[in-house]
Amino acid sequence: MDIKNNSKKFLNDTIIKDISDGVESLEYGEVHIKVHNRKIVQIDIAKKTRFDDVWKLEEGGGI
Repeated sequence: MDIKNNSKKFLNDTIIKDISDGVESLEYGEVHIKVHNRKIVQIDIAKKTRFDDVWKLEEGGGI
């Protein structure tokens, strides 16, 4: 395998690991993958925190 193919494999493995780590770190949230010219150029991870069980409006919870 030449250097160019080896570096592509390393880059692809790194991107796959970043996506996997992002998904693994979330209980609730989103992972957005931005693609440009058939290449992944950006990964955004948005973590959500839910308070559904803690705050119930009818019990005086909420803001």
